[in-house]
Amino acid sequence: MTHNYLLDIASWRGRPGFQGIPSICSAHPIVIEAAMLHALKADSHLLIEATCNQVNQDGGYTGMTPADFREFVERLTDKTGFPTSKIILGGDHLGPNPWKHLPAEEAMEQAVVMIEAFAAAGFTKLHLDTSMGCLGEPVALSDAVTASRAARLAAAAETVLRGQGKVMPAYIVGTEVPIPGGAMEELGELEITSPEAALETIRVHRDAFRRAGVSDAFDRVVGAVVQPGVEFGNHNVIAYIPARARALGASLANLRGLVFEAHSTDYQTRDALRSLVSDGFAILKVGPSLTFSLREALYGLDLIAAFLFPNKRSETLASVIERVMLDDPKNWEKYYHGVPEERHLQRHFSYSDRMRYYWPHPEIAAAVETLFAVLQSVTIPETMISQYLRGLYSGVRAGAVKPEAEALAIAAVDVVLENYFQACRS
Repeated sequence: MTHNYLLDIASWRGRPGFQGIPSICSAHPIVIEAAMLHALKADSHLLIEATCNQVNQDGGYTGMTPADFREFVERLTDKTGFPTSKIILGGDHLGPNPWKHLPAEEAMEQAVVMIEAFAAAGFTKLHLDTSMGCLGEPVALSDAVTASRAARLAAAAETVLRGQGKVMPAYIVGTEVPIPGGAMEELGELEITSPEAALETIRVHRDAFRRAGVSDAFDRVVGAVVQPGVEFGNHNVIAYIPARARALGASLANLRGLVFEAHSTDYQTRDALRSLVSDGFAILKVGPSLTFSLREALYGLDLIAAFLFPNKRSETLASVIERVMLDDPKNWEKYYHGVPEERHLQRHFSYSDRMRYYWPHPEIAAAVETLFAVLQSVTIPETMISQYLRGLYSGVRAGAVKPEAEALAIAAVDVVLENYFQACRS
């Protein structure tokens, strides 16, 4: 297949079937397995994205290069039976962010190597995000500088792929606040992207791509990241209010062939997600709420295992996670605030779910494996599911979910996925 599935996404609006697509932003194997199983059931393509911090030429926090990530996803297709031809791999926030502590040219050289690796590994949706300042630069750069650097990255990706007969990438441009990784404070009302800013983003990128000699690549820009008024902090969620984003959505009439991409849509209601799609925000990024729901299930199973088999483990999963996060605080300490008791609460029960950065840690991965081993072949009593996994109880009672540990973990993620897939389907 040499056609990029996303190239005509703007034409999906108003048609029967899928009018948008969820973007699964997670590297957790249970989350991706659940997404594959759900997409099989929905008879849909599946968009899975990795950020520049998760996956890059240095391994990112997952320890995976883009080629490694592709192999990881394909192993899960072997397990689930999901067709690889319906997998779309995306790279999110591709730019100098992991190296912004370096001078701009050095950081951009690293970003070029990164996007070349993503392109070579067959990632066919590339979000170009060069908006952040590097060493000695302002925190946020001008549109012109941002677009020039984005065009440089697009040119690098095009050079890697040109003449190889492979699927050429669809591009997303623009960025949103906050920076990759999530908000760092309690949030109030958000400033919605103005229609003028959205139009200007596209204009300056079109000009920059032309100057870089890659106007043909700009023809494959399918969307822009904007802020429609959705976000979450540690303790609160800013709900989508369609009336506030009406002018922004209407501006798509002047951006033929393009859609908007909404980041941080986690924890929105199904109705809110459906409204986002119908208003033109056709790509819905979701990540933390998937691992948040998975953590809820794993913590419930942790308590069930502790009650049923009190002597089989030397340490609970929750206590292993707490110990590891305290020993290695770099992925949460800038984001969680307050007295020690408040930070303890946030480490485990924050909407921003910084815990997601720790699932690959060897001790935590081993603790999850031990938890599943303890509960292997155990039919968990419905009464305990009612107590510790209440959100899954009705599915178990109805026979839709097996009362077994791994099935319950996947079902917890599926609850979130259902909202997204239903919101994207007319």
